Amino acid sequence: MGITAAFFDIDGTLYREGLITATFKKLVKSELIDQHRWFNEVKEKYDKWDKRRGNYDDYLLKIAEIYMDATIGLHRSQIEFIAKKVVEQNGDRVYKYTRDRIRWHKDMGHKVITISGSPEELVKEMAEMHGFHDYIGTKYEKDENDCFTGKIMPMWDSKNKIHAIEDFIEKYDIDLSKSYAYGDTAGDYSMLSIVGHPTAVNPTKELLSKLRSNEETRDKTDIVVERKDMVYRLDFTKVDF
Repeated sequence: MGITAAFFDIDGTLYREGLITATFKKLVKSELIDQHRWFNEVKEKYDKWDKRRGNYDDYLLKIAEIYMDATIGLHRSQIEFIAKKVVEQNGDRVYKYTRDRIRWHKDMGHKVITISGSPEELVKEMAEMHGFHDYIGTKYEKDENDCFTGKIMPMWDSKNKIHAIEDFIEKYDIDLSKSYAYGDTAGDYSMLSIVGHPTAVNPTKELLSKLRSNEETRDKTDIVVERKDMVYRLDFTKVDF
């Protein structure tokens, strides 16, 4: 019999925003990203999302694209330094529900793992701060001098998250039927659908649509929404989307 694991997304599931957005702002402040790229390329997508006329994923993907460009030629130590500062300053801005679930799973003796689309340097710092047993994030390739090349291995999509889970299954002998997963966007769908106990945390419309379209995932998925200091549990028959 395999062990029980709990897989957590970070951005929007544990952390209340996107870690890469905080890092992006730090890079702009450090003049490693031209501030005009914020005004000319990012702000429009942010404003559309902020007014609920656009897609949050589009905003994050644009930031990820600029982040990738901006890190080309930078040394690993520069990004690690910024990642450490970002998490020191912002890493405890998390949802109470998710923080409590991490603690509960650890108390139960479960293997607690985070699979996140944020850069692995940020994910490492968050994993250490919140006591995850293991982690994986988006890998930004480095050359022989430890400088970033601009090539990445993303971890924000369902396909790569499944591959990551398969690796963790082999590493820890995990029983998925007993395991848990927590996510908020369509990129987390495969992670949620593959475990016995999935929870959609502050889910997007796209994720709920995917979960509802499959009878098995619809019946086994919990929906949790945290607003202010309250946690609400919903079911698909009472969600209007």
